[in-house]
Amino acid sequence: MPPEIDMTRGEAWDDEFAESDEYIFVTPNFDTDTPTSAAMILDPTGEVVWMDPSGQHDGDDGHFDLRPQQYQDETVLTYFKGPASGGCGYGDIYLMDEDYQVFNTVTTGGSLPPHETDFHDMTITDDGTMLLLAYVGTQIDLRDIGGPEDGWVENAMVQEVDMETGEVLLEWSALDHVPVTDAMLDFEEEHQEQLDDEDDDEAELGTRDNPFDYFHINSATVDDEDAILLSARHTHAVYQIDRESGDLNWTLGGKSSDFDMDDDAVFKWQHSAARDADGTLTLLDNHANNSDEDKSSRGLRLDVDEDAMTASVVTEYTPPQDRPAGSMANTQPLDNGNMMIGWGQQSYFSEYTNEGELIYDVCHGDGCHESPIGGGGGSYRAYKGPWEGQPNTEPDVVVQQADNGQQRAYVSWNGATEVDRWRLLAGSDEDDVTQETSVNKASFETSIPVLDDSEYVAVEALDAGGAVLATTTVQ
Repeated sequence: MPPEIDMTRGEAWDDEFAESDEYIFVTPNFDTDTPTSAAMILDPTGEVVWMDPSGQHDGDDGHFDLRPQQYQDETVLTYFKGPASGGCGYGDIYLMDEDYQVFNTVTTGGSLPPHETDFHDMTITDDGTMLLLAYVGTQIDLRDIGGPEDGWVENAMVQEVDMETGEVLLEWSALDHVPVTDAMLDFEEEHQEQLDDEDDDEAELGTRDNPFDYFHINSATVDDEDAILLSARHTHAVYQIDRESGDLNWTLGGKSSDFDMDDDAVFKWQHSAARDADGTLTLLDNHANNSDEDKSSRGLRLDVDEDAMTASVVTEYTPPQDRPAGSMANTQPLDNGNMMIGWGQQSYFSEYTNEGELIYDVCHGDGCHESPIGGGGGSYRAYKGPWEGQPNTEPDVVVQQADNGQQRAYVSWNGATEVDRWRLLAGSDEDDVTQETSVNKASFETSIPVLDDSEYVAVEALDAGGAVLATTTVQ
């Protein structure tokens, strides 16, 4: 069953938003009997359009970070699949077409073995390449941060991979450019907390079996044509690197910032740094770690002046009430100038005007009305974009007796975006139809009354022009 969806309209709401032809893409996690990772597509009113039918089974970690992207002049869906532990993933990136079939898989190469791709980001570039992230356990001296001489860290890596050939065009290593002393995550504090936790049976922090995640990369996006922007949660910094050489051009934030930053522009534990079309830099300022529940997260649009080397706030996107997203979350600048925000571990997503006015705020998950920070089921990210789904399956139809004793047909078609109406045909057989009923598609599932003596029932999916998209026979 899909989760509870609760939408609150903001002051900037207009009914035209409910008529949008764009969709919302989320992968909420549940602590219930529903799939642990249930990829979903929602319409602008919060109605489910598609829900991953496979869910999570033994050996299947479900979809993660479902999003629409442009590839070879077509809109496709990308997502991560594979095991994850300690905040890192080790799997592959899959591409689905409009009928929800996988047609390509992208994974690490070069110095890394395949299937080492992390789940945090998977950006397709205009050149037909994909920016992949990976975490590699690496031995290094950690005495400067209070660790062992023969310590271990999770070294964050970026690869730009040709999606057709698998050739690695760029490979970037955090340890080659950013020292472990730039970590804002305190090694000694984390180590002590682990020692104090009697239920923590992990290996000692900073060892091969439990490397210290000093950098924690969570996004990589193209910045113009010649550079890439990286976001590192545990250094509180955004980095611009040369796309060809991998050299570090500048650092924004953290201990080694090259910019003078206004006080209100300082961010912490951030995610999803990207350059918008107007030249501003957008990101989700988590501002809170998992233990900082008194600090609210926010979306940020920054003016990053690379001549004066200053950074200042252009727009701040704040939730209706304090919302500390201690992990995950993202900002997504939309083509119309609006801002989409997914609140990560807090089970919300929101859309704002360019000026920061709230359009709507949506809670997803069980218990949305019971907690100011959502009802569980936080999604790593939330995206909005155009999509036309044409599943290669038939619509699902079940005829049952309703509470009032009347026979009704309940029809749905998981993933179909072009259905406008349902037409029911019923009678003694295909050649003797005595009932023809046409109704508007109501939601994910639509109910249609059926004559009680009907031995034959068929349902047709119609598009806005009246063309038949698919037909399902029930009896």
